Amino acid sequence: MRRVREKLDGYFGIEVDCMGRAGGLAFMWKKELDCSLLTASIHHIDLLVKEGGREWRATGFYGWPMVSDRNLSWELLRLLSGQSDLPWLCMGDFNEVLFSTEMKGGSRPQWQMNNFRTSVDDCGLTDIGWEGYQFTWDNGQAGEANRQSMIDRAMCTNSWLELFPYAKLIHLTREWSDHAPIKLLLDRRVTVMEVKRGFKFEQMWIGEEGCEEAIRRGVGKGRGELGAAINECARELQAWKKSSIRKIG
Repeated sequence: MRRVREKLDGYFGIEVDCMGRAGGLAFMWKKELDCSLLTASIHHIDLLVKEGGREWRATGFYGWPMVSDRNLSWELLRLLSGQSDLPWLCMGDFNEVLFSTEMKGGSRPQWQMNNFRTSVDDCGLTDIGWEGYQFTWDNGQAGEANRQSMIDRAMCTNSWLELFPYAKLIHLTREWSDHAPIKLLLDRRVTVMEVKRGFKFEQMWIGEEGCEEAIRRGVGKGRGELGAAINECARELQAWKKSSIRKIG
C-alpha cells in the first residue's frame, strides 16, 4: 500500500504492516487536508483532522475476524471512544452486523449482534445512512451456499453529524474483492437543481400504498434541514411513482 500511495499524486498516508499474513491497514488522504496520527494498531488507525477551522477524529477500523476474538473489537471501540470528546467518525470492516436484516443467507447468534449493538450504544455512535446495494460482503459461492452481509459501515457521534449533516455513505460495486468498496461523501448537499423540473406533488397520491413511507424516507434523509427534506421527499416520491408505474406495466 505504501508503493500504491507513492504512485498517487496528491496524497499522504499511513500504513500499518501486517503480522505474517494477517492484518495490515492503510489510511490515505488528500494533501490539502491537515491530518496527524493519534494512535494505530493492526486493527485501527486513528487520525486528528483539521480543516475549515474544524477539528474531528477519523478512525479506520478492522474488527477481529474470529468470533472467539470479537469481544476484543468492542473493547477497542470503547477504548477509542473514551480517548477524546472531539466529533468522531469511525468506518471500516467491523466483521459483524447489527441486525439479522443485514444478512442474506446463513444465520448469527443473537448474542453476537447484541454485543456489537451494545458497544455502539456505549460509544454514542450512529450509523450513517447509505446508498447502493445493501450487502458489502459476499462469500462468492453460488446457490444456497451463498452468504452476504453488511459488515462494512460508517458510524459517527452526534457532534460529528452536526459538522456534516449531509454526509452519505455510498456502497460501490464489488469487483475483484469479496468486499464492496464504501465511499463517504462529507457534503452530500441536495440542491433544488438535482430534482427534476416540473415535479409536483399530487393530492390524489395521499392514501396510495408506499406514498407515506416515501415521504418518511425523504424527511429522514433531510436530517432536520427543511430545504434538504423537501428535496429528498421529492426524490423519494419520484422513485416511488416510477416503481408504481413499472408494477402496473
